[in-house]
Amino acid sequence: MWMRASDAISGKEGSVIANLDGTIYEVAEMKNITAKITKKKAEFRSLGHRGDQHKATGWSGTAQATLHYGNSKWLKMMIDYIKTGKDQYFSVILTNEDPTSELGVQRVRLDGCNLDEADISKIDVDADILDMAVNFTFDDVDLLDEFAPIR
Repeated sequence: MWMRASDAISGKEGSVIANLDGTIYEVAEMKNITAKITKKKAEFRSLGHRGDQHKATGWSGTAQATLHYGNSKWLKMMIDYIKTGKDQYFSVILTNEDPTSELGVQRVRLDGCNLDEADISKIDVDADILDMAVNFTFDDVDLLDEFAPIR
């Protein structure tokens, strides 16, 4: 068995949709995003076994994104928190859909998303095009659609 090149998923094919306070936004300024789940583990030692063992005790979800500079909604969320103390949570649906691939579509929803940091302003005389970084955590994840198995 081997993977066909046509089934390799293009990083340029897909979309990101955010639900901010009930308003749905296609995040057209998105350049890239990586969402990651990290297990939390406790070390476990027992008599008769010299090595450390590990037991999963929880998990943490984080995401890092780079966006084309020019949308103030992320900055407004941070400033609202600074000024009012009201934190905002949102959800994101990430879709990988390469029309060349026969693997189909994968859609993942991240819920309970909350900004950690966002660039507030940028000027760069050496940059042809400005971008900005946004990092956030999420509290839940669902696989809405999954790729077909590789044949």
